[in-house]
Amino acid sequence: MKRFLLFAICCVGISASAQDLTGIWRGGFRSMAKNRLMEMLGQDDRYKFEVQLDQKDKAFAGVTYSYLTTVFYGKATCQGTVNPKTGKVLLDELKIVEQRMSSGGGICLMTLFLQYSKVGDEEFLEGTYTSMKLSDSTDCGKGTVFLRKVVTSDFYKEPFLVEREKDAEKKPLVAAPKPDSAVARKTTPVVVEKPAVTKKVTPPPTSTAKTTPVTKPATKPPVTTPKSNTTVKKADPPKTPPVAKTQEPNLTTKPIIVDSVKRVEKPVVVAPPVPTPKILVTRENELVKTITTNANEIFIRIYDNGSVDNDTISVYLDKKLVLSKQRLTEKAIPLKIKLDDENAYHELVMVAENLGEVPPNTSLMVVDAGKQTFEVRITSTEQKNAVVIFKYKPGP
Repeated sequence: MKRFLLFAICCVGISASAQDLTGIWRGGFRSMAKNRLMEMLGQDDRYKFEVQLDQKDKAFAGVTYSYLTTVFYGKATCQGTVNPKTGKVLLDELKIVEQRMSSGGGICLMTLFLQYSKVGDEEFLEGTYTSMKLSDSTDCGKGTVFLRKVVTSDFYKEPFLVEREKDAEKKPLVAAPKPDSAVARKTTPVVVEKPAVTKKVTPPPTSTAKTTPVTKPATKPPVTTPKSNTTVKKADPPKTPPVAKTQEPNLTTKPIIVDSVKRVEKPVVVAPPVPTPKILVTRENELVKTITTNANEIFIRIYDNGSVDNDTISVYLDKKLVLSKQRLTEKAIPLKIKLDDENAYHELVMVAENLGEVPPNTSLMVVDAGKQTFEVRITSTEQKNAVVIFKYKPGP
């Protein structure tokens, strides 16, 4: 019964942490109807998409931004619900509250059907959308959506998020001293008891000192009193530090007494953060595809997509250069990636070193993940890198 209760508590903790959507989510959406045509023309119809949400219980409200740049965008209010058991999310855009568009066209509102997932510290919302034109309620098309939880906004944080952050900053200041003080109360007696022992050792000489006046008969028969005197003298040496001898083996614990709860001696080794290469900072990084698989090894082959025209690329995996200035041909450039529970998320960025004889730089990536095969057509320029995300999800 105890095991069942423990299992139930763990499940509640997982579902509770999984259902909190409060924060900023950013990614993009792509229309299914125009996808093939735009790829054939070497163009990308992916719009950027940012969502800021404030969740209470199973419902949430917030705002959405649809944009190509932060200069031309549309902002709408939204609301929705989340199922904490399944992680399914329904989001409806309600009303356009701000619009700065570069060209004319009908304003569309979207309904999103998303699935929440978490890999390591990363949180994702993925799924599909349908849309409706606001002017005459005609169909605006449908497509796919990918969002990742981030810290910063491309625009500005909504007031409800600012208030949430202020509340979060206040709570630890009130709650933190309680466990610390409680721990301090538990640990300080342990530290105090040892010197207390040394103080308690000194009182026996005082009690024996009371017996020393009885040593007057010691002058007559040195039988009992000298023994008691010798015992007193044997009790005196605790003034010399045999206690230090008992403390010597505790020298290893002295640094732990300073911070006995944390015990950070062994796990202090922290890998330094990987610096972001300059070319990944100066160019826009556009998400092309997210591949979720249960395979532990992924085999990648990269070809020139179309005629061989001296396209040259470099590939970065988790900010590390793995392929440098490789010329694309009809012969595959191989690459292998490992996935497991400890390495469940990889971000591959393809950088165009040039545009070839026929711009833009286009390539075909064939991904073999277990029994699944994916084909990803990539377009990159001197202003934009292409990003492919690999996520590991264990299962049959």
